[in-house]
Amino acid sequence: MAAEPLKTLFYPFEAEALPLPRKDARVLFLGAEPGFRLPAGFEAALQLVQGFRPHFRALQASGCAVTPRAEGTGFELALVLAGRHRGQNELRIADAIERTVPGGLIAVAGGKEDGIDSLRKRINALVSLEGHLPKHHGVAFWFRRTGTEAAATLRAGNPDLVVDDGFKTKPGMFSFDRVDAGSKLLAAHLPGDLKGNLADFCAGWGYLAAEVLQRSHALTAIDLYEADFEALEAARLNVHGATEPRFFWIDLLTETVERRYDAIVMNPPFHSGRAAEPGIGAGMIRAASKALKPGGRLFMVANRQLPYEQALSAAFASHTEIARDGMFKVFSARR
Repeated sequence: MAAEPLKTLFYPFEAEALPLPRKDARVLFLGAEPGFRLPAGFEAALQLVQGFRPHFRALQASGCAVTPRAEGTGFELALVLAGRHRGQNELRIADAIERTVPGGLIAVAGGKEDGIDSLRKRINALVSLEGHLPKHHGVAFWFRRTGTEAAATLRAGNPDLVVDDGFKTKPGMFSFDRVDAGSKLLAAHLPGDLKGNLADFCAGWGYLAAEVLQRSHALTAIDLYEADFEALEAARLNVHGATEPRFFWIDLLTETVERRYDAIVMNPPFHSGRAAEPGIGAGMIRAASKALKPGGRLFMVANRQLPYEQALSAAFASHTEIARDGMFKVFSARR
């Protein structure tokens, strides 16, 4: 959670470097995360945009109006919370420019360790910045919408990609510019006799599910579960076959999987910030066990140093390591 950058974003309003929006103003907040606090007197209604399911649900639970994608135009103020992904930051700023009224204010903030200074310089080369303020280990900067030329330039510099001769992706997704090496290793060691109902947990933009559909012809159903809305939308374009896939935008750590499966493939995340958090993968292992039928099989890949063996032992009747290379290890487990 970007606690410090959230404070940085609203600091110019607290410091009176920027005027508070009118109460009836329309405000767009791109990349919104839970935990933000509006400055005193900031009474305008916010339309939040957040495609990461855990953040989306937390914002929704707090009573905020939130959508996974930006909708509408005519906003008088756009707020952009920048993160670590350069392309995603630039596309959010392009969205902000296109959706604000002429003369509308666009305020951007992010952490210094995430490259906010270089982002400010890149944007300053395209538009004339009105000002910037450092605070809370980050920087906020702002400018006015004078046209859409800068948005067009930002979009041209961050086009949709085609990876491995066919997979469509966008900046900001996990491994958006290449097939992840761990997923490749897992795909290479999947058995050829997968059948029945199968799920891909943490499906991303669909590489593993597409590989399974290409190799296994006895599937009756294949379901993709993913917390990143944009990645799941990309998977809808990338995954197709004789068995029609189904897609679920879901937080596997907190939301219940209703269906039961004969097999699950999984390349779980192990970061929520910069530090490794093996607890995320352990939670995914428990979720997979609950979603499998008795005797069902899990096939998963993990970084070699992550200690998932204990979680597998606790959640499954048996497990074994079936492959390993310099970075990853692949497990098979049976419920």
